[in-house]
Amino acid sequence: MKLFLHSKASSDEINTDQELVIIGSGPAGLTAAIYAARAQLNPLVIAGIDAGGQLMTTTEVENFPGFPEIVQGPDLVTRMREQATRLGTTFLEDNVIDTNLSQHPFLVLTGQHQIQAKAIIIATGAEPKRLGLDNEQRLSGRGVSYCATCDAPFFKDVNAAVIGAGDVALEEALFLAKYANDVKIIYRGSKEKMRATKALLQRGFDNEKIEFIYNTVVENILGKERLNGIAVRDIATNQSYELHLGGLLVAIGYIPQTHLFQGKLELGNGYIVHKKHTMTSVPGVFAAGDVVDFRYRQAITAAAEGCQAALDAEKWLQDPDNF
Repeated sequence: MKLFLHSKASSDEINTDQELVIIGSGPAGLTAAIYAARAQLNPLVIAGIDAGGQLMTTTEVENFPGFPEIVQGPDLVTRMREQATRLGTTFLEDNVIDTNLSQHPFLVLTGQHQIQAKAIIIATGAEPKRLGLDNEQRLSGRGVSYCATCDAPFFKDVNAAVIGAGDVALEEALFLAKYANDVKIIYRGSKEKMRATKALLQRGFDNEKIEFIYNTVVENILGKERLNGIAVRDIATNQSYELHLGGLLVAIGYIPQTHLFQGKLELGNGYIVHKKHTMTSVPGVFAAGDVVDFRYRQAITAAAEGCQAALDAEKWLQDPDNF
C-alpha cells in the first residue's frame, strides 16, 4: 500500500519566509493545504514525523463522502496529500518544537529549521487516551476502537464492551447498542461514582442490550489478527476472568495536542478556542479540526474546518484590518 508521495523537502528547498504555515497533516491540515494552494498562498505543511493524524491507524473508513467502497484510512490520507502536492503545497517531515506568536511574522521552530510565517493554521489534532496495554495499539482498527460513530457498523451482531464512566462512554455505548448483540460498560469504580449525567445513565440502565460491570479493570486485550476478548479483574474480589468480545471501544477521553500553545493562545479544557470564525486569540493564527473540536471528532468535520481556516487565513492575509 502506497502511503505518501515523495514530497519531503530538503533543507535547501525550504524557504524560511512563508506566507502560510500549516502545522499538522490530518484531514484538517491537508484540506487547509488544498484550499490555500488553490488560493496561490504556497502553503508549507509541517507534517510531523508521525504524519497523517488518527486516520493513519484507522483501517476502514466508510463514512467519508465520495468513496462508495470502504477506503483504508492511510489511503485516504495519501489521496488528500497527493491532491495538496499537485496544487503546490510543500511538505516538511519534521516536528514543531516551539513557536513564538508574540512577534510578527510568527516564528515556528522545528528540529531543523527556524521558519517565519505571516499566518499559521494549527491542525495538530487530539489523541484518544489509551489503556496502555500491550496489544492495544496492534489491535487498534482490528476490533479495538476509540470512536463509535466511526466504527460501530463494523461491530454489527457481535458482543462488545465500552471502557469508561462519563457521558462520552454512555453516548458511545448507546450508539454501539444499535449494532452489537450486547454492550458491556466496564468501569473501575462503583455504580455511585459513575460520572455520566443521570439522564444518560438512565438511558443506559433502560437499554436491554447494555450491561454495567463495576469495580473491574481491563488487564489484557486478547487476539492475534483481530480482537477476540479481554482479560479483566474484579477489584473487590481480585478474581480474574475473560470476556469474549468482537469489539472493544475505549472511551476514557481525548488529549488535544496543544502543549506547544499553552500560555500563547486561549485554551478551554485544553482545546484551542476560536475567537472569530476560525481565528484564535492571536490575530493571524487559525485553528481547525480536533485540536478545537471536542464534540464531533470526525474526519469530515475536521476537513470542513480546515477549509474554513484556509479561507479565513486567505482573507486575513489580504486585509487583516477588515477581517
